[in-house]
Amino acid sequence: MKIGIEAQRIFRENKHGMDYVVLQEVLQLQQIDHENEYYVFVKSGPDRCLKSSRNVHVVELSAPSYPLWEQWALPRAAEKVGVDLLHCTSNTAPLHCKAPLMLTLHDIIFLEPRDKENRSLYQNMGWLYRRLVVPHILPQCRRIVTVSHFEERNIVRKLGIPQERMAMIYNGYNEWFRPEAKTSSAYIKYIGRTGYLFFLGNTDPKKNTERTLVAYARYLERSEVKRPLLMADLDRQYLEDIVRRNHIENIKEHLTLPGYIANGDLPSVYANAFAFLYTSLRESFGIPLLEAMACGTPVVTSNTSSMPEIAGPDALLADPTSAEDMAEALLRLEKDTALLQRQRAAGLERARRFSWRQTAEQLLRLYQEVVGEVGR
Repeated sequence: MKIGIEAQRIFRENKHGMDYVVLQEVLQLQQIDHENEYYVFVKSGPDRCLKSSRNVHVVELSAPSYPLWEQWALPRAAEKVGVDLLHCTSNTAPLHCKAPLMLTLHDIIFLEPRDKENRSLYQNMGWLYRRLVVPHILPQCRRIVTVSHFEERNIVRKLGIPQERMAMIYNGYNEWFRPEAKTSSAYIKYIGRTGYLFFLGNTDPKKNTERTLVAYARYLERSEVKRPLLMADLDRQYLEDIVRRNHIENIKEHLTLPGYIANGDLPSVYANAFAFLYTSLRESFGIPLLEAMACGTPVVTSNTSSMPEIAGPDALLADPTSAEDMAEALLRLEKDTALLQRQRAAGLERARRFSWRQTAEQLLRLYQEVVGEVGR
């Protein structure tokens, strides 16, 4: 087989969720499959995290914008190579492509009502682009891959996709997320002590940053320990607006906002935290859940969307629409040593069920299945 894989943004320096997923999938395929040919289409960037090998070829394509790269450069490169299947991995695909298509649809948030409070131009433009493109490409896709049973049911129900055209393949996590990361001092770059609370959030309303900060304020009012909160990827002006709007000035002296945390430092940051807060309103999977659990860090996560599915039946769940419920979950962990130990053990056990190798093996079987159908 000749398989084309769209991985446009994996060479950018500050990678995010979908970038890491396709990078790890390709790295694993590079290890386990030495028979088929892979053409990985990327945009040039500073972090050259993938190198060509005998049967995996990195093809750099240039275009001035994401839409032009995807709609013009990508289908032409795929046709030139003569791929048997083009796997687009980031929710969108070319509208006109001669190669058979497979799409990873991580979620369909962009087809759901838009939060009016979102003022990010980048996020709003991405939302609009996907909203325009996705309905037109879905009928062309031989398979639509998604990353949880929750999202699979959501796609089938809301878009009317036949079940036989769907494929659910869980994400994994990197093997360097493990309890031994606690011995690393990398966390000191971001916060000066261990035993903090850790939250990964941004200005996207689904990340539930505002309500989580209100919950933290309530935690501080009732906690005897008053653990500091480390928050990555949070704009300071956005924080100031939340503090002023909710009259929670008391939290500011307890917050540490280092900006972007390098992926290589995350194991140490997770492992040296008292607890990790993953309190989104909606997630299609939630790789940070696995990363934190694999480091032996207790997790407080939401009881909505895919998070109970990924975190498992023993997870400590909270209602993300209730600041009181989230605060109470934190206080329970802090006061109940037995619960704390149970959560550490349950998280480690749950994380063992996921791996990027399993993801790649399932993906390879799906490639073989789809190419076989095209050939018939």
